[in-house]
Amino acid sequence: MSQSTIAPAQAEDRASFSFSRTQLDELAARVLDKAKAAGASACDVDVSESAGQSVSVRLGEVETIEYNRDKGMGVTVYLGQRKGHASTSDFSDAALAQTVAAALAIARYTAEDSCAGLADPHRLARDFADLDLYHPWALPVEAAINLARQCEVAARAVDGRIGNSEGATVSSHAGQSIYANSHGFSGYNLSSRHSVSCAVIAQEAAVMQRDYWYSSARAATDLEEAAAVGRRAGERALARLGARRIKTGDYPVLYDAALAGGLLGHFVNAVSGGSLYRQSSFLLDSLGTQVFSPLVDIVEDPFLPRGMASSNFDAEGVATVRRQLVAAGVLHGYFLGSYSARKLGMESTGNAGGSHNLLVAPTAGNLADMLKRLGTGLYVTELMGQGVNGVTGDYSRGAAGFWVENGVIVHPVEEVTIAGNLRDIYRGIVAIGSDIETRSSKRVGSILVERMTVAGE
Repeated sequence: MSQSTIAPAQAEDRASFSFSRTQLDELAARVLDKAKAAGASACDVDVSESAGQSVSVRLGEVETIEYNRDKGMGVTVYLGQRKGHASTSDFSDAALAQTVAAALAIARYTAEDSCAGLADPHRLARDFADLDLYHPWALPVEAAINLARQCEVAARAVDGRIGNSEGATVSSHAGQSIYANSHGFSGYNLSSRHSVSCAVIAQEAAVMQRDYWYSSARAATDLEEAAAVGRRAGERALARLGARRIKTGDYPVLYDAALAGGLLGHFVNAVSGGSLYRQSSFLLDSLGTQVFSPLVDIVEDPFLPRGMASSNFDAEGVATVRRQLVAAGVLHGYFLGSYSARKLGMESTGNAGGSHNLLVAPTAGNLADMLKRLGTGLYVTELMGQGVNGVTGDYSRGAAGFWVENGVIVHPVEEVTIAGNLRDIYRGIVAIGSDIETRSSKRVGSILVERMTVAGE
């Protein structure tokens, strides 16, 4: 059975879990054996466990202390090309047998699907690099409370007008999982994720404005200091005081780096297998065509150390690969799992479960440089609403941010709508900043779009 390995140092730090890796392996193997004995022609199983702690304070007082410890198992069985799925959080032998029986019962009543089945055996991962994803944080609850208080105090100390708070939160989570199937594959994942966040309210006369900031990372040592997170939240809230609308018109629009990943998210959805084989994407048949501005280069890198979407294999065990997804604006690949690939007459790209780390190459300098390039237009720091049509590409979102003239922020802006079509927005990208967002799986700097419609007064 093909299996992954982890570094010895990681193996020593898993005392917080209820199950050892060996026990998870044994659970997965038992389910596969039960499915085969019950008549399944193929089976896969995903066993997972997670543990975490989250502490929140507001105005210096502890609001919540939460602990979570979860486990679960999903079982998918095949009877030829009929598929059934069932899940359980009970790992007793009787429960495992009942779960397999339930999945088989479902399979017997489903229609045959010529594209159903496990991933092709030759595509399964064989090499398992250490991606440095697991960094447990031994954080006593008292220490977490102290960090949250430091964060909130720093936010409120920015200015006397920050009198109220929605609180500060410090969270630490870790998880482990086994994916195994009847092709003999078994892969293990071990990861952690920690965060510090704060949201405060600034008030001047009767006008109030809220904003927030957060830091998130695989390792606590990579987090911003709690006080720095708080100060950033306070500064952002304060900067929004005096916001007003602007006149309706067509303007250049600069997306803050924290929002630019959302533009990539719409792109990922549009070129993912489900949208493509259902014919419900504005980027149908776009492979090999100019989708973005010639300035745009995007790499998908599943092997980024400590990356938020790093993995040696996808949700089906298919080996992931580093690839040039977009070069000079031209699309060179879709995001496909085995099922969607078969529906499209293509091969899996190792993206069952979603995209991996997307790295967008910068073409310009930091935020100050991007504001100069914007010249006169709208710098967007917040988006609201869900006005994105994945079928047509039509885009309309409520927005807030700052009006910029000659590269200098003049005043905050609120209650406006920015609109366009994603085809035009992508092709209208004229600069990408070096102020790269590192808190998510989409690593991109601020994005300047040549022109969008802004609806205001």
